[in-house]
Amino acid sequence: MNNQENTKKQILVLGGTGKTGNRIVSKLQQMNWPVRIGSRNAAIPFDWNDQNTWAAVLQGIDSVYIAYQPDLAVPGATDTIRNLTQLAVKSGVTYLVLLSGRGEEEAQACEKIVMDAGADWTILRASWFCQNFSEGYLLDPILAGYVSLPVGKVPEPFIDVDDIADVAVAALTTDGHAGQLYELTGPRLLTFRDAVQEIAAALKQPVQYQQISMDDYKAMMREYQIPDDYMWLISYLFTEVLDGRNASLADGVQRALGRKPTDFSEYIRKAIAAGMWQVTA
Repeated sequence: MNNQENTKKQILVLGGTGKTGNRIVSKLQQMNWPVRIGSRNAAIPFDWNDQNTWAAVLQGIDSVYIAYQPDLAVPGATDTIRNLTQLAVKSGVTYLVLLSGRGEEEAQACEKIVMDAGADWTILRASWFCQNFSEGYLLDPILAGYVSLPVGKVPEPFIDVDDIADVAVAALTTDGHAGQLYELTGPRLLTFRDAVQEIAAALKQPVQYQQISMDDYKAMMREYQIPDDYMWLISYLFTEVLDGRNASLADGVQRALGRKPTDFSEYIRKAIAAGMWQVTA
């Protein structure tokens, strides 16, 4: 891998305004590393659904961070990733870093495509994001004091997105990560009820948790006007991925960074300090 030379080569961050992407972009900018944001509203627009936008954003790029929206599990993702990586390599890209999902067969098919694309690669196979509680679809229910989900006692090793970003930046800017598959989890298994109770305790306010049926959850998402593609994805994740297959810890953060992953309690502290659960007028 040649991404640590005297001349820093430009990195493209696809999904550069998302949970992981915006953190990666910020960290790279702080390091004065040349970075291009891949999003529909960027200076050079990139749209996953419009392949005509891909060539321009790949021009002059050496390394690409790939965060596919909405998720690698959705139908058609494998074809899209195949087309993107083929064009990237043809455009001169030499290194690909893929954000993947833990326990998703479709995501692992995309991993294989990246591995076979003809460039150096690193796979970041992440568990459920801590930040879904503070920056995603669980924020409003927590603020309302009532979280209803179609999942019970199945534990998950929630991963702090800041850890994912740190691993991605290390892979994109330092040697030794090519050909590595990092399975990224937090250091502790928690059920969703456990997680909500820890957040409530830290906030010093009641947040109830109720397990409901998937049909009731879908009806609730419709009330909140959640888009159909996200409804499908969330339903898939809760019914397929949260079946216990991911109820184990992995050492990807330790291997990549030489430190322990961030505990859920530390994530809560950071989120509170950042005002993530403050009710705005």
